[in-house]
Amino acid sequence: MTASRRTFIATGGSLLLAGVTQAMPTQRRRTSRDAADTVVLRGGTVIDGSGDEARMADVAVQAGRITAIGPNLGGRFDGEIDVRGLIVAPGFIDIHSHGDATLAADPRAESVIRQGITTIAVGADGSSRASGAPGDDFHALQLRLDQLRPAPNVASMIGLGTVRGAVVGNTNRAASPAEVRRMVTMVERAVAQGACGASSGLEYTPGAFATLEELVALCTPLARRGLVYATHLRNEDDRLLEAIDEAIAVARGAGCALQISHLKTQGPRNWSRLQPAFDRITAARDSGLNVAFDRYPYLAYATTLANLFPVWSRSGGMPAFFRRLRDPAIAARIETEARAKVELIGGWDNIQITGVRSVRDRDAAGKRLGTWARDIGKAPYAALLELMQRNDGAVDMAGFAMSEENLERILAHPLGMICTDGSAFAIDGPTRRGSPHPRGAGSFPRVLGRYVRERGVLTLPDAIRRMTAMPADRLRLSDRGRLATGKAADIVVFDAATIADRATFEQPFRYATGITLVMVNGQVTLRDGTRSRTHAGRALQASPA
Repeated sequence: MTASRRTFIATGGSLLLAGVTQAMPTQRRRTSRDAADTVVLRGGTVIDGSGDEARMADVAVQAGRITAIGPNLGGRFDGEIDVRGLIVAPGFIDIHSHGDATLAADPRAESVIRQGITTIAVGADGSSRASGAPGDDFHALQLRLDQLRPAPNVASMIGLGTVRGAVVGNTNRAASPAEVRRMVTMVERAVAQGACGASSGLEYTPGAFATLEELVALCTPLARRGLVYATHLRNEDDRLLEAIDEAIAVARGAGCALQISHLKTQGPRNWSRLQPAFDRITAARDSGLNVAFDRYPYLAYATTLANLFPVWSRSGGMPAFFRRLRDPAIAARIETEARAKVELIGGWDNIQITGVRSVRDRDAAGKRLGTWARDIGKAPYAALLELMQRNDGAVDMAGFAMSEENLERILAHPLGMICTDGSAFAIDGPTRRGSPHPRGAGSFPRVLGRYVRERGVLTLPDAIRRMTAMPADRLRLSDRGRLATGKAADIVVFDAATIADRATFEQPFRYATGITLVMVNGQVTLRDGTRSRTHAGRALQASPA
């Protein structure tokens, strides 16, 4: 999906301090100054993130904090904004985001802000932009983020794949005891400096080479600080249940909380495994383990084409992978396993090419792999290998392999939260490239429009709780996720009757509709479709246990 998934070793590079800002045309007359010191939102329907029912109230904001909530608030305000007939909620928190990958190119993070997200939790799937090593620590990362001045707030986990890459490299072997001690020290440094948890990506290299014992050791520092271990499971299809068992064993061994990332049952033959997956998760919860999960509201996942190939074949990175393909005996085994993966998904046309590095292949972005191969007169597997080689393995894909019925059950489950698992992009500027997964622009509005208003899978207060208070608690962001006096003024205002996603797999560069106001740390970032030039986001640290 992003560069962070292509390699875990090269992701620690500095964020550039260059930004792009652009004010959009004003769509209607404003009634107050957007950057006022004290602002009151008048007459809205407040849903505070706790799960409680809506109530009519004003919300007063001063110096980046909520100062009062109640009907007909009196006092002197620099600005008033009429929000009658609209929902006023805490800013949405994306518990699993890859939005940091493009912040250096465009800190506006348009697709993030325009779906009401005010905080992104990055460092997901085992890949973070700091390793916890001296000189590459989280203090330096947070400083770079603050200097970048992004539109949303950014909290980061420490990626255990990044840690392993820095110490062990991208090789398929167990870490030595000395290497494990070094890695544990790096995790300890990261969480002491405010990391909001640790993540693993066990389908990606080099994280896939970690043993259970290594994962337990690296997650043990989380327990003392009440932090969460978030894992992209080792398998999300035929061995899903065993992968869930492993994740539970890691959290139990380390004594920490567990977050299963983007829970899914991949491939039609595995759709029936959802109930056994739920049973394992709820049994662990009933036994005392603090376990939950998240999911984006789409039927296709996103990854790289490299993930179609067995993990053992990717040991050592793309150069080693391509060398193996030149050995006929090894190449035959790789092809057999890759074809089995494609069959599990449902065939070559259930794979959409979403991003390429080579200019030569830009026309492939947005096309289904089987159809594209036929168009260029190639067999699909041969076309796949040539595409991989021309792009040095850096080809993104979406895989259409999930069930609508299962998606609704996952969204409705009481332990589920909402995420995008998406990147940040814009309809203009340097981040408009390829054919990104629409979840990066539409996940939260899609839940509120399709699965709340249209399908009734969730109530509105419950959906907002899963987007705000639940992830805030999970990430130990104590002053976010709720509308309450003294909390940070991250606020989203939307029309419950019209909020909807517009991005599709065919036309991903479309912003959501129905969101009328977004405030980040008390500053108006979006109003009536118009972006402010002020970026009020900041690097966030997890609160002490």
